[in-house]
Amino acid sequence: MDTLAIIQSRHSYRGLYQADPVPREDLRAILAAGLAAPSGCNLQTTRLLAADEPGLLSKLREVLKKPSLCSAPALICVLSRPQEAYAGHCFARQDYAAAIENMLLAIVALEYQSCWYEGYLSNDDQISRHLAQILNVPEPYELVCVLPVGLAAENPAAPPARLPFEQRAWFNSLPSQGL
Repeated sequence: MDTLAIIQSRHSYRGLYQADPVPREDLRAILAAGLAAPSGCNLQTTRLLAADEPGLLSKLREVLKKPSLCSAPALICVLSRPQEAYAGHCFARQDYAAAIENMLLAIVALEYQSCWYEGYLSNDDQISRHLAQILNVPEPYELVCVLPVGLAAENPAAPPARLPFEQRAWFNSLPSQGL
């Protein structure tokens, strides 16, 4: 697929996945895409962990509970290590967001489906902390996101309509009627 077509066709898939395993070479390519993302001050604060071993996935599924996450044959866990870049600025959130987007695009390029799960992990039930314990994630790293990876078991729904370009992007100045 052409890069711009991949960007335009990417959308979140929240359905069930086929049981077919994701080959390690595909997972490696997805992880490499994430690691190729830009990083503030080149601190490279993001680490990635792919889980594809059935016994480990079973333990993770006991915590995750969402059908869309639990049916995926592979999970990519995104770890972040916040640290100051300079003058009190930390770019860890931007670093991992860029890595996630690169991986989501690689997932589409390889004809798999995924969805960015972050908020669900940080609810009061502390799912991310439980996952981190299972995966032996050391401090000061935080497990911030999980990406399920696999082939769709259902026809992926069309992505929701986006606002027209003209309502979200301009050249040289904002329109006089504002945003």
